[in-house]
Amino acid sequence: MFSKKNIGLLLGPIGFLLVSYFFHPKGLSSEANAILAGTIWIAIWWITEAIPIAATALLPIILFPLTDGLSLSETTASYGHMYVFLYIGGFILAIAIEKWKLHKRIALTIIKIVGTNVQFIILGFMIATAFLSMWISNTASAVMILPVGMAIVSQLRDNPATIENENIIFGKALMLAIAYSASIGGISTLIGTPPNLVLAGIIKQTYGIEISFAQWFSFGFPIAIILLFLCWIYLTRVAFQFKQKEFPGGRQEIKKQLKELGPISYEEKAVFLIFLLTAFAWITRSFLLKNFIPKIDDTIIAIFFAVLLFIVPSKNKEIKLMSWEDAVKLPWGIVLLFGGGMALALGFETSGLAIWIGKQMTSLEAVSLFTLLLILVASVNFLTEITSNLATTAMLLPVLVSLAAALGLHPFYLLVGATLAASCAFMLPVATPPNAVVFGSGYLKIEDMVRKGFVLNIISIFLVTFFVYFLLPIIWDLPEITALKK
Repeated sequence: MFSKKNIGLLLGPIGFLLVSYFFHPKGLSSEANAILAGTIWIAIWWITEAIPIAATALLPIILFPLTDGLSLSETTASYGHMYVFLYIGGFILAIAIEKWKLHKRIALTIIKIVGTNVQFIILGFMIATAFLSMWISNTASAVMILPVGMAIVSQLRDNPATIENENIIFGKALMLAIAYSASIGGISTLIGTPPNLVLAGIIKQTYGIEISFAQWFSFGFPIAIILLFLCWIYLTRVAFQFKQKEFPGGRQEIKKQLKELGPISYEEKAVFLIFLLTAFAWITRSFLLKNFIPKIDDTIIAIFFAVLLFIVPSKNKEIKLMSWEDAVKLPWGIVLLFGGGMALALGFETSGLAIWIGKQMTSLEAVSLFTLLLILVASVNFLTEITSNLATTAMLLPVLVSLAAALGLHPFYLLVGATLAASCAFMLPVATPPNAVVFGSGYLKIEDMVRKGFVLNIISIFLVTFFVYFLLPIIWDLPEITALKK
């Protein structure tokens, strides 16, 4: 009866009514009050998951126009934001990769290359999962790789040469490696994880500045590489100790699975070529393609190659690489969440709520930027252990826009720090879908995830803070920190 969902279901509208009728501080306009009240309702339902979070993301369409916070046309326009279509294009490409089993061939080939040392097999799985997660959802990456990993663990368990209990230790390490690398890989690219696109959308909407695929990659990829390496070292040297260094029969299992796939098909080659062309176009757009096609941007590239998949035929000329029946597998819930996040950001900006919140936070002016970043990254990191990382960034980023303005800071420090932190929740199965996916394998207990994940959370907090404070202004050529103080 008194479940988190039921409590949240009541608290949402109660919070909305309390703010609407009893919270009218000086300087807060009626429009800003309406947006704040609606945001309170949405935030409570997102945090408690009173109803599906995608359904909650539709509340702005009801609340904002009815309370005069934002017009209906402005609110609904947010659900058709350009980054919503960038995500749709990227996911159609991911569906094609999965449809023709290209993902499995890529993963198995990487694992085959790294060899049969137990620690290097785990590294192979991490590289394969992280690479896939750069281009497709981290959930899909984990789901795709998990059966391959479970087959490897089973092969180790059934081998008479295996030391007692070694397969259990290896199984725990491998399951965590798959989950962690799925989250880490998504940090690398703009389309790798939904919070990255929410950030780009809010920056575009608030400041008129476009974060290009190449710009994000230049910063996100180095962080992901370092965090992936530290994660591998931690899992294979600290969190777990392996008595058996060589995997008996490991190479044979990989060869067997590759053999079952058969020779690379025409469809795999075609999808891989389109995938490479898409990645090339995204990476070179800002410094090469714009010289020839001035109006091109990442969303146009994503949709162009997505449409191309519906045109290029498979070996059977009657069937294309993609059909609409395939495309309806798109995670439409996430698309709606993007729209809800954009509507919140627009409401904060146009109503004046962002400026009002910023003025209330001037007490933080005495705190150094490094300390502020560390507190922010740690708070978001642990908050997303119990809430959706997408919902967290959608709620928090508009507030951070106000905070940065109030403190005279370049907003990218706080916005990028919070966005990266939202992708680094490693402790609980509910924290992120990849954690839930591997927890369902049966190799892990809650205590395994909490103990191992807590250490990795701490590592990621300091790494993200360091990168954002010291390297972000260099890589993205931001103004000097001292010059940003009011």
